[in-house]
Amino acid sequence: MAVEKIKKPKKRSTTIFGYPLSIFFIVVNEFCERFSYYGMRAVLVLYFKYFLKWDEDFATTIYHTFVALCYLTPILGAIVADSWLGKFKTIVYLSIVYAVGQVVMAVSAIQDITDANKDGTPDNMTLHVALSMVGLLLIALGTGGIKPCVAAFGGDQFEDHQEKQRSTFFSIFYLSINAGSLISTLITPILRAQTCGIHIQQECYPLAFGVPAALMVVALIVFIVGSPMYIRNPPQGNIIVKVCKCIGFAVKNRFRHRSSQYPKREHWMDWAEEKYDKLLIAQVKMALKVLFLYIPLPMFWALFDQQGSRWTFQATTMNGNFGAITIQPDQMQTVNPILILILVPIMDTLIYPLISKCFNFTPLRRITVGMFLAALAFVAAALLQIQIDKTLPDFPSSTEGQVKFINMVNRDLQIQADNQTISLKAFGANEDYLTFNNQFTLVLEPGQQYNVKLDNGTRNTMAIIQGSKLGFEKFDDMTSKPEKGENALRVLNGFGSVLNVTVRDKVFNFTSNMSEYLSVSHGKAEFMIKDDRGSSCIYTQELGFGSSYTLIIPSTFTFGEMCSENIKAVMDMEPNTVHMAWQIIQYFLMTSGEVVFSVTGLEFSYSQAPSNMKSVLQAGWLLTVAVGNIIVLIVAEAATLKDQWAEYILFASLLVLVCIIFAIMAYFYTYTDPTKIEAQFGEMEPEEKEKRKSFDMPRKGSAESHKEDRRSSDSSSDDECTKQTKI
Repeated sequence: MAVEKIKKPKKRSTTIFGYPLSIFFIVVNEFCERFSYYGMRAVLVLYFKYFLKWDEDFATTIYHTFVALCYLTPILGAIVADSWLGKFKTIVYLSIVYAVGQVVMAVSAIQDITDANKDGTPDNMTLHVALSMVGLLLIALGTGGIKPCVAAFGGDQFEDHQEKQRSTFFSIFYLSINAGSLISTLITPILRAQTCGIHIQQECYPLAFGVPAALMVVALIVFIVGSPMYIRNPPQGNIIVKVCKCIGFAVKNRFRHRSSQYPKREHWMDWAEEKYDKLLIAQVKMALKVLFLYIPLPMFWALFDQQGSRWTFQATTMNGNFGAITIQPDQMQTVNPILILILVPIMDTLIYPLISKCFNFTPLRRITVGMFLAALAFVAAALLQIQIDKTLPDFPSSTEGQVKFINMVNRDLQIQADNQTISLKAFGANEDYLTFNNQFTLVLEPGQQYNVKLDNGTRNTMAIIQGSKLGFEKFDDMTSKPEKGENALRVLNGFGSVLNVTVRDKVFNFTSNMSEYLSVSHGKAEFMIKDDRGSSCIYTQELGFGSSYTLIIPSTFTFGEMCSENIKAVMDMEPNTVHMAWQIIQYFLMTSGEVVFSVTGLEFSYSQAPSNMKSVLQAGWLLTVAVGNIIVLIVAEAATLKDQWAEYILFASLLVLVCIIFAIMAYFYTYTDPTKIEAQFGEMEPEEKEKRKSFDMPRKGSAESHKEDRRSSDSSSDDECTKQTKI
């Protein structure tokens, strides 16, 4: 029988300070790829809500479906790389798919310039949604597929004697992940907040998605440029497939021999002994023992990944003014990577050593604490949401209507709405909206009575005007807080002449005496008021976050030096008063939980995994992230809770329950030493091999050998994967 000679990879010739030059290209590739992924993901949920016009629940559903797919596809990538293409080709091919997906996302956000409606919503929304979904599917396949390959490929570049350099490489690799995440989460929300377009100026999602797309193209080019320097190990066969076959055979064989005439075996995996050697079976037993502990873990990720969805929506209802800078709602996600870089060394050098002096803080205890901290983070989010809800306007129910009165007459008035008497100063308004059921009786003057009907669930402004007698005009008001923390402004023109009003290059469109709403961001806003003769007036208004104003231009208005004093602003909704800094508490608790949970969990998995099954455990760990995002979809859809704080408490309660279950499971877990267990199993006896061969031949009809490869796969890269917090 001819023995195939294995071609050894060429030795590299270029090194810098003892490190292969090729790792430079891999680190830069990882930085650009993580920038691309986290940058796109930072603005994704806002893109769903404000560009595609989906409601928060549906936007959250699609967001978590996408994240789940990103953590399901690594299994596919690992199988393709280890069984057929090898790591290098898998990274290149799937990076092309990844880059195409990012480009499609950027294209999907380009506004229909000729068909756009006045509110900025494209007419051809179906096309935008279809392109977005195609782009996200390609991105999920690309980022998930290369996830298990890049770190391992970097580890392949080192010789056996370069363990120290390999360890340093993975530390740098870990920093590149978090640096890419941090920088992109800061930059892409700024890009998103820019205005772009030709006929319609609106938030620039094409730029926010286009820059990550460009970075992914750069990542691919950099990786290919380093191609001549790489060591490329040929595919060795995927252990995940081998393990699945072994488990499947054990189950099938046990079912086949379920009658009492067959002797019982100590473990159900022992039913695979007829085909697989005892070493592999022992390794599978150890892996299954750890995978069993993974069952409760997805609940942690169900809470953790809501930082990019529910917590971002929460930030849109808060005050983002930090003095010198203004924080966008989606930029609050940067708190997580910043805290990671701070907390990881503090935990390793200070917290863990101090705790270990008091009691044995085992890995499973750390994981339990991490889950509890995540639950506390959601309790903090719920308490914060309760405070936010207290500041929100009291909007009408589905059976009520609300109204506010503005006096556009140059004298004080006293009117009656049902049994309520309302005093209105000249060119002034009552402070709060009044609530009525369907209709009410309005008395403007003695003997002048109107029956006013209100649509259910609406807010209205009634401007009282002077004609031959007092009358009124009714206008529709907003029934929700302005989106993204911006301010909703409109102008009521009682001047009796056509006026042109602009603010920050935005023009108010008058369809009647009342203009449509314009969204204006936080800060100082200057209103330029012009008439058809060229006269102008500048009025200045300081804006917070999430307020709504009606600017009254009275009939007594005149152009001149003091013109702005005649203009009055009526506040329809107060600005957001709860500061965004309060979210730092829940981010701190969640990130502390992540550091304790994620890093410890990966280290525990590695220490308890057989030498050739580190990748199996890594795939299982990534699968818990995917399942966690699926849990969000199930709970969010099934719960249908009216109040957001109640949903936060529900998730926190579920995690506490799961935390208790995990603590019980951990109590009964016995730590093992995989090296010692593997050492107990020597080479299989020749008669045992012959036994398996004869066992298989009648079924297969061939002389196919089922001898297992006992050589341990190169697991150094899996070891270093435990250092990654962002996976």
